[in-house]
Order: sequence, then C-alpha cells, then structure tokens
Amino acid sequence: MRPSTLYVVATPIGNLADLSERAREVLGAADHILAEDTRRARVLLSHIGVATRPVSLHAHNEAARVALARRWLRAGDDVAVVSDAGTPLLSDPGERLVGAVIEMGGEVVPVPGPSAILAGLAVSGLPCVPFTFVGFPPRKAGRRARALERIIDATETTVLFESPSRLVGLLDELATRMGESGSEGAGSRVSAVRRVAVCREMTKVHEEVFRGSAAECAAHYREHPPRGEVT
Repeated sequence: MRPSTLYVVATPIGNLADLSERAREVLGAADHILAEDTRRARVLLSHIGVATRPVSLHAHNEAARVALARRWLRAGDDVAVVSDAGTPLLSDPGERLVGAVIEMGGEVVPVPGPSAILAGLAVSGLPCVPFTFVGFPPRKAGRRARALERIIDATETTVLFESPSRLVGLLDELATRMGESGSEGAGSRVSAVRRVAVCREMTKVHEEVFRGSAAECAAHYREHPPRGEVT
C-alpha cells in the first residue's frame, strides 16, 4: 500500500464470498476505515479477521469526517472508505471526502468489486450500453414528477434504486404515466411501454429478477411483497 492514501473499497452486495482478495488486504492494512453503517462494516471486518474499528461516515457528519480524514492522511495514515454494500459513492456519502483528498494532493485509489448497478444491468436482459444511473427517485412531488418523466422519455436503459416498501408505488406511478393498460389515471399519456427488470436480493439466497412492464411488475409485487435490496 502507498503511504497516505484514501482507498475506495467495494464490498459484497450480499454474498460475503464476493469480497476480493485485494479488498481484504487493503482493509486489513488500513489505519482507519470509514463506513456508511458501522454495524454492517463490523460484520464484514469480523468475517475477514480485521480488528480495526470502523468510524461512521454519513450525510449528517460528512463535513466533520472529511476534516478528520484529512488529518489522518497528513499524519501519514492510510484510510479506507466502504459503503453499506457495493461500490462507495453511488447513492452513498463520500463525494466530498474524495474531492477533499484530491484537493489536498492526496492519492485516491479504487479497489473495484461488487456493484448492484452493474450486476442488475448485466442480468436485466435490457440494453447495457448506454445506460443512466439516477439513484433513488426524489420524494417531493414536483421533483419526482420531472424525474419520472425523464426516465420514461429516455432512450437509454435507466438504472435506479428503490426501497421494498415503496417499490409497488413507484411501479404503479410509472405505469400510470406511461398509460399502460389498466393503469390510466391523472397525468397518464400514451408512450412506448418501457421494459422493466426488478432485481431483488442479488447474490443472496432469495435472489430474484422479475421482468415485464411496469404494470406487470407492480401486480407481481403487490401479490408477493418484496423484501431486501431492490435495483
């Protein structure tokens, strides 16, 4: 490992066996580990025999953690950052941290590995190139409406995250806006029906990919309420 380096480390999205040997080495050698969820990080670190205690990094403390990481790096310590699961910074905190390290002239090194975005895209059956990743849909009505219209009008594949509890509502809203049969309502319009692939619990025991129209996917998950991570 290079001295005074920030390592951006990808971690498993479900199956712990997917952690790379290089990621194990980096996490084992890092002087400090920043983690979005320290509880989940401790499970992973315990699994690979790393005793370093993770330090929280989330949206509410990122400014303070950036300052702390800068002090560590200036002192010659190596720092690793991990997210809840998958590749950090994609709908996760860390952008300010990476930007600050680059600004101070520090090294930022990727340790590639699992990504729910790419895993879901690869098994979706949808065109993989080009694609757009939009994270979680906005919650506020105006921003949400504009975001969903952009998704519907896009010519490329769109990848997004949603929580299990809000999945059916999102699919219903997409179906309504696209004017799919049986989903007409306020704001609906006639458009080409976009194919949908819902990837759930990827790499885990109950992994599932359900493919169909937005209305078909909504009907499926209304009857079979989803659990776990959804892409």
